[in-house]
Amino acid sequence: MKKITKEVYLKWYEDMLFWRKFEDKLAAVYIQQKVRGFLHLYNGQEAVLAGSLHAMDLTKDRMITAYRNHVQPIGMGVDPKKVMAELYGKVTGTSKGMGGSMHIFSKEHRFYGGHGIVGGQIPLGAGLAFADKYFKRDAVTLCYMGDGAVRQGSLHEAFNLAMLWQLPVVFICENNGYAMGTSVARTAHTTEIWKLGLGYEMPCTDVDGMDPAAVAKEVDVAIERARTGGGPTFLEMKTYRYRGHSMSDAQHYRTKEEVEEYKKIDPITQVKDVLLEKNYATEEEIKEMDKRVKDLVKECEKFAEDSDFPPIEQLYDTVYEQENYPFIPHKL
Repeated sequence: MKKITKEVYLKWYEDMLFWRKFEDKLAAVYIQQKVRGFLHLYNGQEAVLAGSLHAMDLTKDRMITAYRNHVQPIGMGVDPKKVMAELYGKVTGTSKGMGGSMHIFSKEHRFYGGHGIVGGQIPLGAGLAFADKYFKRDAVTLCYMGDGAVRQGSLHEAFNLAMLWQLPVVFICENNGYAMGTSVARTAHTTEIWKLGLGYEMPCTDVDGMDPAAVAKEVDVAIERARTGGGPTFLEMKTYRYRGHSMSDAQHYRTKEEVEEYKKIDPITQVKDVLLEKNYATEEEIKEMDKRVKDLVKECEKFAEDSDFPPIEQLYDTVYEQENYPFIPHKL
């Protein structure tokens, strides 16, 4: 397992804080109608991504997830300014402003979305892993889903084939307690989601998804198993989201007291506590990191604000490969 050093904790703190503040800014500009459509925020779940990235080899491993997908590409190396521009619908965005909040992609950084169909990314994750095995590439795919998505039939089909073909994939359920507004207890007889792997004799376990060190440890084991021909793993990350399912969620299904209770184990606060307890950073150094994060978020906002909207011609240039496609109006 990769060592978890002082430098790792410093990186975790600054990265997770940036992801949190980046999305807080998105929430603010959404209210101003600068970001439109749906907006699903990751607040509270940052430890899952931080721990996973530590275990990955970012020069070759891949990642695919659902629509709560703004900070994952940033972690994989995508310029955060381009991610924010995409949410603004600007031409400088990751998909030239045409993908929006739920469909961030970067082939260059091996981030394959960003999928709006619940559970739709699960068989795609298995497919990415199949391609790597077929072409004998030494890569592992991390495929994320929410607790609601595990009720989709496509998960079971993907699990079956992943085990049958021993694919180099790590399936990760981010169980934040609610599928939109429906608790896990209301959708299945068992609330221990990780046990779904047992039916396929797939290695599986549950993980403290609020602690990046715990996440890193289990993901590292799963990646090593996949990379050495041991096949897939299913991990249930027990985490929590502090905001609603999306910005339109009134959150009537849970109490404010419940949210506040979970904030006592905020992953960012936990990492900050480690920094101070182990003398990895002083209060002054933490303030400096806070300022760097704040300044970077401002840079991202300015970049998105100053960028242009795409020209109308782009609607056709990026959809149709055939230049003389008969349904394209040639004089716009």
